[in-house]
Amino acid sequence: MDTRRLLLVVTVAGLVALAGCSGAGTGGAGGGADAGDDAPETASPEGDGAGASNGDDGATESSDIATEDGETVTAVAERRLIRTGDLRVTVDSFAEADAEARTVAEEYGGFVSESTRETHERGDEEFTGGTLTLRVPSEEFDAVMADLEALGDVERSTTESRDVTDRIADLEARLENKRAERDRLRELYEGADTTEDVLAVQRELADVQEEIERMEAERAALEERVALSTIRVELREEPPEPSAVSTAWYDTGVATAFLESVRGLGTLLRAVVVGTAYALPYLLTAGVPLLGVGFAIRRRVRRSMATSEPED
Repeated sequence: MDTRRLLLVVTVAGLVALAGCSGAGTGGAGGGADAGDDAPETASPEGDGAGASNGDDGATESSDIATEDGETVTAVAERRLIRTGDLRVTVDSFAEADAEARTVAEEYGGFVSESTRETHERGDEEFTGGTLTLRVPSEEFDAVMADLEALGDVERSTTESRDVTDRIADLEARLENKRAERDRLRELYEGADTTEDVLAVQRELADVQEEIERMEAERAALEERVALSTIRVELREEPPEPSAVSTAWYDTGVATAFLESVRGLGTLLRAVVVGTAYALPYLLTAGVPLLGVGFAIRRRVRRSMATSEPED
């Protein structure tokens, strides 16, 4: 096979693949536009949002479509949602609540992916807190949230749903085009008759295969997050009230009193030394001139006294 001809074929294959990607994207958009144009005649008055909210897990939405014979058919479009929850619950016993939360996850077919535990002290008492990250089947999300909220007093409860339907559909369309491009490159590889042609096709194949693997991994990650919802629950015991009991001074032991007195004397001496160190620069700055003035006044007084004494 001629090198120029092979490169031309590879270029044409790439352009065809790009055109297929563009066609998939615009086709999806066009389908949405057509559905939007027909919506006033075929969709239910509540709209898409109301249809999605009718399901238990928000994973489907439905609309009524009238056929030519006047019959009404319900079209159900599955939505791919990533659902997450966040809870903060005050419990009587952290150990019991932690064990119960793990049991709830297992009963619904889920598991604990991460957990933390911390023990704090206040006075002579301790209280425990920690977090659990649960992965549970998405269809059981609401039931698991309800059971976790029953563990104690709920301080915070939030849920979030992210629709990745379009993203997964886009990945599937691009994967289909990339696989078709890979098949065409493999045919070119089989027909290559020079080392230069083989290396050129191999490079193209490696790039396409890398893109396919990356998109497959991304799609698998999205599918996994759709299938298993994530719930983060923070459990903590109520901190104990600070103790208001104080010890009278005469209840202090003799040895303790002596040691405290010694420490107090040491603190006093240290304060005197530190205070002197702070005051010394000021004393030197102001004291030396005053001392000189005092000496000068003293000499003048003595001289005046000496001149005023009567001679014998």
